[in-house]
Amino acid sequence: MINRKIIVGKIRVNQRFFQCFLLVLFFLLIAIGSPSHIVCAQSGTLLQETDLVYQGAFRVPQGTYGTSTLNWGGTAIAYNAANNSLYITSHDHDQHIGEMSIPALVNSSNINDLNTATFIQNFKDGLEGRLNSVNPSDPNKKIIGGLLVYNNELYIAVWSYYDGAGTQYASHFVRPLNLSNTGNLEGPYTVGTQYPGWVSGYMGAIPPEWQGALGGPALTGGCCHAIVSQQSLGPAVSIFDPTDVGRTSPVGVTAALGYPNSNPTLGAWNCGGTPNPAYNMTTQVGGVVFPTGTASVLFFGMTGLGACYYQAGVHAPPYSAYAWAYDVNDLIAVKNGEINQWDITPYDTWKIDFYFGGSRISGAAYDPVNQLIYVAEFCTDGECYPVIHAFLVNSTSPPT
Repeated sequence: MINRKIIVGKIRVNQRFFQCFLLVLFFLLIAIGSPSHIVCAQSGTLLQETDLVYQGAFRVPQGTYGTSTLNWGGTAIAYNAANNSLYITSHDHDQHIGEMSIPALVNSSNINDLNTATFIQNFKDGLEGRLNSVNPSDPNKKIIGGLLVYNNELYIAVWSYYDGAGTQYASHFVRPLNLSNTGNLEGPYTVGTQYPGWVSGYMGAIPPEWQGALGGPALTGGCCHAIVSQQSLGPAVSIFDPTDVGRTSPVGVTAALGYPNSNPTLGAWNCGGTPNPAYNMTTQVGGVVFPTGTASVLFFGMTGLGACYYQAGVHAPPYSAYAWAYDVNDLIAVKNGEINQWDITPYDTWKIDFYFGGSRISGAAYDPVNQLIYVAEFCTDGECYPVIHAFLVNSTSPPT
């Protein structure tokens, strides 16, 4: 079946090419020199489900390493190219950070066949006692929602769980990559002007070829936390420069995608009786990845595939790991003020089936050199340890 959204998107991109070409030609004819500040819409592959080719998985170390353990952990991960490693968060109660190697991937349905990572840096309190400082007036727990390695520093985003009064005021920290290097943690800092839950989750780098059009080098977002009236009803992301963390107050961001309670484009937070996997009361988003050579911004998480109902909580079984794929040119249109951040929808979505039966992707990270996307399958191995899977981005089309 022909995907009408994709056809319309391609027509829109081609129109932008033509308009930009005319604009460049105009300046070339009337001025000496080149119009160096003109930003044109670009093209690139719109990834489909079959373009993410499964490569295999590996297990994480079980037991206590340093100050914590990985059971009930893995809710945020970040790729570190210098060590070919992953930073990862520990047990939910501790919210500590460690760094582990990436062993050879094994594609097997038997979890015992998988190789096991080793720790490069054991778990430490990477926030040095400041976890609660993003919302000191609220007694509920605080959770590390995202990690990002950028310019040889580690950026950390924190969200406040069940913040009924809406008192969280800050979200982002920056620190040295060496977790033993204490006393140099900076933060927390306020990022943007929306409620911090919109930016205090997952983070990801923007490929260099798209940074001019988007106006920044990185993405930060959040979705589906408690107190729905303060959150996005579906994937949300803003554009920012991590190096501004600590230099400007608040850190400037440009909202590029999000669905406020007043504009529930993907779905409202209610149980209407009709299955809506794109967004329902059980949906969670755990990571964002923007692969180089593509025009696809990918979100990973979980969602309920069935009709939603209440029974001592919210349910929509069966559940599945899930992906939402957006055309970056739509995000650029939002950034340029052409449309609202809630006007756009994914050009595709799909469920992800794992060998080991997990239904939630709790974190995602990207290796741009090897074009590998790493995702954490939450609470799968032994006493609720994550398993890390890898997908190869099968796209060789460079952006125009």
